[in-house]
Amino acid sequence: MVKKIMRSDPKQFSTMQNQNNFCVKIAVSFLCLGLAFRLLLSDSFSFSSSSSSSMVMEETPPPMAEEKTEKKTESPVFHLPLEASSDSVDFSSNNNNKSQSSQNEKCDLFVGEWVADKSGPMYTNESCNLIEHHQNCMKNGRPDSGYLYWRWSPRGCELPKFNPRKFLDFMRNKSFSFIGDSISRNHVQSLLCILSQVESAVEIYHDKEYRSKIWKFPSHNFTLSVIWTPFLIKATIFEDMDGVSSSETQLHLDTLDTLWTKQYETFDFVLIGGGKWFLKTAIYHENNTIVGCHYCPGKNLTDFGFDYAYRKAIGLVLDFFVKSSHKATIFFRTTTPDHFENGEWFSGGYCNRTVPFKEGQIEMIDVDSTMRGIELEEFAKATSLGSDRAAKLKLLDTTFLSLLRPDGHPGPYRQYQPFAKDKNANVQNDCLHWCLPGPIDSWNDIIMEMLVNP
Repeated sequence: MVKKIMRSDPKQFSTMQNQNNFCVKIAVSFLCLGLAFRLLLSDSFSFSSSSSSSMVMEETPPPMAEEKTEKKTESPVFHLPLEASSDSVDFSSNNNNKSQSSQNEKCDLFVGEWVADKSGPMYTNESCNLIEHHQNCMKNGRPDSGYLYWRWSPRGCELPKFNPRKFLDFMRNKSFSFIGDSISRNHVQSLLCILSQVESAVEIYHDKEYRSKIWKFPSHNFTLSVIWTPFLIKATIFEDMDGVSSSETQLHLDTLDTLWTKQYETFDFVLIGGGKWFLKTAIYHENNTIVGCHYCPGKNLTDFGFDYAYRKAIGLVLDFFVKSSHKATIFFRTTTPDHFENGEWFSGGYCNRTVPFKEGQIEMIDVDSTMRGIELEEFAKATSLGSDRAAKLKLLDTTFLSLLRPDGHPGPYRQYQPFAKDKNANVQNDCLHWCLPGPIDSWNDIIMEMLVNP
């Protein structure tokens, strides 16, 4: 009855009100009571529905979380931060960014492991024509390819793969020089091959022996170069391209090699490193006077050992950067270990492993340990001099991650088809440099990360 009155014509309602006010008051009272009761029921139902929905959401993982869990199971390269589990991950974009940032802040890029990577390298020996023949393992007949499917993964954080387009944009109108021995040349080829997927480099200079080179990326006005200076300091070398010496190297321990120092102020970025050449026989000079040597029997000279000269050289190099007024970013690369087994390069040593080591499966030999110790000590001295220096010094500590990759060297495939004529041929192995593509490509991932997240 109440509902019918409320939905009737207003004039009819007004007439009835005039005729019987008492009845109307009773009707209105009943109406208010009914509405109140209905609202009470409605609120109770809504609250109950909300609570039920909330409990369902808590008991059932959200769809995105399920996708993340499945991805983690299927892909060997996907992993969550160590502190988090799949249940506690916040998938909102803002929180993801904060989480990644906090992880990067406490992440050591140089401690971790090599993980399987089904995607493989960013280039091949066919897509890049800049690989020197000594490192072109696939073309030279290396039969296995498993060494191509690993990627460096720092402990506790994600290391993005190198982005060549982003790198070239970052380097627009700038110059980057790799300074050092043949490992630096090995590395610059790796970078060139990756960048060539976006833009081809144009070689604009090379020295007589093709050891020092300069390339240009025209559309980005980016200059990339490599300067061959195996000792970093002034040296007179009597050695041919095959490593055969006719006399002892003469090293001037108090003078840097002007081949790179004269060009330094033209560089925005520098990657510098050395090491292995200091193990060779050498005569040491200071103040234009012979003061001693390393491994020079019969010369009647004091044998100071390679470490004496190496400390002098690294200290001199880093002191040069610290005292220079030129603003540049310097990556100081630590020594690269080799993986010769049962001999050295000249005595039948080889490297025929096909998978990476895990941490704890190999220890650094004394020579590499000594070199890296010197590098870390001298770097610490240089960086302790204050933050007001012009150059930015960054430690590229690739020694440990390189130590874990005995499978990434050319071995006997430093030359073309070494066993084509004789399967048992006695072939010299290369267990120091890296196949291209190969483990050295991951060094570029680290450099990129150090540039974009300094």
